[in-house]
Amino acid sequence: MLTNTNYYSGLSDVAAFICVVQAGSFTAAAEQLNTSKSVVSKYISRLEDRLGAKLLTRTTRRLTLTEVGRTFYQGASQGLEAIESAEEAVSFLQGKPRGTIRINAPLSFGALHIAPALQEFLTEYPEVQIDLRFEDRQIDMIKEGFDLTVRITRQLEGNLIARRIAPCRHVLVASPDYVQQHGMPKEPEDLPRHKIIAYQYQQSSREWEFTAAQGQPKRIAVDGPIQMNNSLAIREAILAGAGIARMPTFAVGGDIEAGRLVQLLSAYSLPELSIYLVFPQREYLAPKVRAFIDFMAHRLEGKPYWDGFQSKPNY
Repeated sequence: MLTNTNYYSGLSDVAAFICVVQAGSFTAAAEQLNTSKSVVSKYISRLEDRLGAKLLTRTTRRLTLTEVGRTFYQGASQGLEAIESAEEAVSFLQGKPRGTIRINAPLSFGALHIAPALQEFLTEYPEVQIDLRFEDRQIDMIKEGFDLTVRITRQLEGNLIARRIAPCRHVLVASPDYVQQHGMPKEPEDLPRHKIIAYQYQQSSREWEFTAAQGQPKRIAVDGPIQMNNSLAIREAILAGAGIARMPTFAVGGDIEAGRLVQLLSAYSLPELSIYLVFPQREYLAPKVRAFIDFMAHRLEGKPYWDGFQSKPNY
């Protein structure tokens, strides 16, 4: 039985230490903990003073664990995981969603379709808090401590559990001004003569696949002066007339419907991806997480609302 209250009062210091190790820096840990870098540093110093040992070696470029720090991290991280599991077990048994859900999502999908839904979700579940972080690159959700992450892909990898919540269709789009100045491509083979805006994290960003009705897929090599790593930024460039891009309909469906963008080569289909809510494999799913998954799945069931635009093949 633990009788030393120092163990309890020092849990925040231990949690900060684990966060620093997993995040890789004091700055990143401070962001995750919603505090300042100086406060995180104070936690670590206090922990080291209590243990009488140096846990981290800090330089201007690197942060590494000492041998003692590595041993302490292994034991402490297991302990905090046990505490988290115990809290989730209580919540699970009570069956009431409560606590913080840490969610990671690509910036474009998260900003356009998760953030606007949060007020409705929190009205239904007032004891839940949301910590929503945006990152277009693929993250290690377990290492970075997320309950859920949004993945947009053809196929998931690893030992993750996921629920598909919507299809992710892609279309080619350009602004009316671009089409007026540079012409409308009639066939995929016309694209190499156009200015292409590429998405850095998209598979085959410089080779696009098209399939006509009753036809075989064809791959077309494309090139252009602009490459970006965010769909919302690409959308702004397209709206300004900078070129043609392959875009998810969840980002540009409203623009096509409003006439701000023109759908190109609509007789051809592009490879379809899926939008998943992914969570680590556990013995049970916390009610707060299950509630959010069910909420988003219900919100997007059937044909997603962003695919309601009318295709206009003849501009």
